[in-house]
Amino acid sequence: MKETPVNKIMESTLQRLRDMVDVSTVIGEPIQQGSVTLIPVSRISYGFGSGGTDLPSKQNNELFGGAGGGGVSIAPIAFIVIENGKCRMMQINNYTSSADRAIAMIPELVDKVTELLKPEDKEVKTEETSE
Repeated sequence: MKETPVNKIMESTLQRLRDMVDVSTVIGEPIQQGSVTLIPVSRISYGFGSGGTDLPSKQNNELFGGAGGGGVSIAPIAFIVIENGKCRMMQINNYTSSADRAIAMIPELVDKVTELLKPEDKEVKTEETSE
């Protein structure tokens, strides 16, 4: 692609946005509080735009006018909670759809199924040792 002033504006704007947002912004640093570990999760939205034009000139010099800009929105949406070997997600904002609610319930469902299966294993072992 031909290097133009508009390309330089776009590259500069995009690089600045990249500098502001990285992986640790989406999944934050773990916070240890006693036996509980909290990991913040955020939603990031960003956009940018730029444009420019060659300006007419009576001189032989090429004149260019252009601008660029961008914005970033970072919103906390949940915490991953790790406690007593169990992991669950606590959403901060309300569920926007039934699918969001179903996905949020999966870790809790896995924990409950695991708990239901554990007593059966103990009963089988107890019966085997008593024979």
